[in-house]
Amino acid sequence: MVRRMYLLKTTLVLICVCSIAFAQTVASSSAATKPAVAQSTDQLIAELQKLLADEVAAHPSLPGELLHVHAPRQGVDVTLAAGVFDRETKRPLDPHNVFRVASVTKTFVAASILRFYEDGQIKLDNPINHYLPKEYTTILDAGGYPTNVITVRQLLTHTSGLFDYAQAPEYYAAVEGNPKHRWTRKEQVQDAVKWGKPYAAPGKGYHYSDTGYVLLGEMLEHLTGKPLGPALRSVLNFKKLKLDETYLETLEPVPTGVKPLAHPYFGEVDAAEFDPSVDLYGGGGLVSSVEDLARFYRALLRGKIFHRASTLQMMLTVPPTNEDAAGGPYAMGIQRRNIAGNICWGHTGFWGTSAYHCPDIDVTIVRHYNQAQPAPDFIFKRLYEQIAKTLGVSR
Repeated sequence: MVRRMYLLKTTLVLICVCSIAFAQTVASSSAATKPAVAQSTDQLIAELQKLLADEVAAHPSLPGELLHVHAPRQGVDVTLAAGVFDRETKRPLDPHNVFRVASVTKTFVAASILRFYEDGQIKLDNPINHYLPKEYTTILDAGGYPTNVITVRQLLTHTSGLFDYAQAPEYYAAVEGNPKHRWTRKEQVQDAVKWGKPYAAPGKGYHYSDTGYVLLGEMLEHLTGKPLGPALRSVLNFKKLKLDETYLETLEPVPTGVKPLAHPYFGEVDAAEFDPSVDLYGGGGLVSSVEDLARFYRALLRGKIFHRASTLQMMLTVPPTNEDAAGGPYAMGIQRRNIAGNICWGHTGFWGTSAYHCPDIDVTIVRHYNQAQPAPDFIFKRLYEQIAKTLGVSR
């Protein structure tokens, strides 16, 4: 199992969903003034629900799936569910159940760092030893990672050369052996230094690294003087963005009224009881809903988070080293993906989360399939392509 988990982590973007068919529509676009338009919208939503239910039914290895589609030009703003909340009770999955977003957290962290850049409190090409406590720079320098050379920009773009503790077989063995162990950020950085060597000299190559984003999480705490959860919440203004169902698991109280966390699975293993510190300090850790994630990515890519349009363009600029990244060219905490001929931006997460916004067609699609190890015949992009065809936005 350890080996399978290791391989899965390195091919995260290929994962996807399905299971027992149960479907429920909970929200749709605001009512149209003409009955013909309303009927057309209803037909679109019904087709989306069928696509979701069919996908879940076709892959019994997967418990369930959530889907949110926001396509204003087609009159669609809908949240759907299919399958079950957990295998033991077979309780239906509620469209408003929240879930661990895992690496989708990286987009939130990157956007927060860039807000500090906009305010002149951080320079992206400064060495990271300008913004990290000495206890971290000492560990990294002693391990062959020169903190006076590695830059903030390189952490954001995964070009720092930092070994990824989360891809080490030793890490998965430790998690499997003691899933309730409470990890610390410092422990994970120490293990990255202990378990691996630099992938490349700083700036010379792309290699996905949770270690780099754990350090960015520490950097945010250092810059704000707040724990990571409140830091993200205040810097990005969750209240203004209406992110009412998004929080950092176990590091913040669960917001009032939020529905239960859908059980994440790894094959047959229910990982609901795994301590969230396995993936908590910046590389992952957020819990959210499909609607909150849609609101966040729409706000980000529609220029509602940064003060200057140039900041968003910088965030979306892919270094030459990152054009061939698995899952699509990788910029700063966000990836570019082609969906049915459309350029879309977003991120995927280990436990089955994917969130993308396609600016040219103004379509946002967020999925969560509560399974990290779907059946081998599952094709990640199939539902995206089917949704695009249904909305009439395929190119």
